[in-house]
Amino acid sequence: MAYRVPSRAYSFSSSSQRSDDSSTTQKSMQSMVTCVYRAHIAGFWRNVTILWTKNVMNYSLSISVESVEPGHQDYTCKIELKPWHFWAKKGYKAFEVDGNQMEAYWDLRSAKFSGGPEPCKDFYVALISEEETVLLLGDSKKKAHKRTKARPALVEAILYYKKEHVFGKKSFSTRAKFDQNKREHEIVVESSTTGPREPEMWISIDGIVLIHIRNLQWKFRGNQTVLVNKQPVQVFWDVYSWLFCAPGSSHGLFIFKPAPPETDSDGDDNTLSNDSDCSGQSLYHSTRSYSKASDSCLFLYAWKIE
Repeated sequence: MAYRVPSRAYSFSSSSQRSDDSSTTQKSMQSMVTCVYRAHIAGFWRNVTILWTKNVMNYSLSISVESVEPGHQDYTCKIELKPWHFWAKKGYKAFEVDGNQMEAYWDLRSAKFSGGPEPCKDFYVALISEEETVLLLGDSKKKAHKRTKARPALVEAILYYKKEHVFGKKSFSTRAKFDQNKREHEIVVESSTTGPREPEMWISIDGIVLIHIRNLQWKFRGNQTVLVNKQPVQVFWDVYSWLFCAPGSSHGLFIFKPAPPETDSDGDDNTLSNDSDCSGQSLYHSTRSYSKASDSCLFLYAWKIE
């Protein structure tokens, strides 16, 4: 049974403002995973954005490093992983960010995928600055260190948040970590929104249904806190578009955020706005600030297609 606690300072609202990645996804119908890391590079904490995409033809990887100098654009390195270009799956690129030399190494020749655009095993992507591995992704870490000959980072990069766009008719799945030092968890969202029965939704983690929403037409927005291996995880959802918009015109939004246990219950439950826009992106706002030591947050954009 799911563990539920009262929550205090959250409110939901919707807006007609559409994000670039959301509109791009809608047009191209391609799966996308965006991971934003905080890495210590050349004396500054910078955002490093890793974008994995998948369409009918190929996979692609994009690496963006934040500039801290006013007026400078972030540097972006894009890698096309076409199936007939075997050589592109292993490579190296050198570039400068704010006058600092950086190198990107990758080896995706044996990478395994579990249906999405992000590989799950047998690969590495390494970002090097000043002979230090400031960001290392994948499970082939020994191969990466041997190839780059760079020392491990004194301070490891931290996953700040992850955004994923998935497509399906009734079921949507992804994987995420709720603790940087623990294993990934499998998340599955299932729904029944057609037919004679009242619409329902199920959210399961590692095969266990933790949230079951009946009468979804009245509870299309909400939140609940569940326990995953004794760790509280806040789950927010907004599936208005699944019920009241044309299929494929917009997405359902799910947010999974680790949270400390609540010690008090003052205040009312979350306030849900009644405004909705089928063509726009729903935005969640919280007055509770993120802790510097907070674990990463997952944003799941679920596009229902018929």
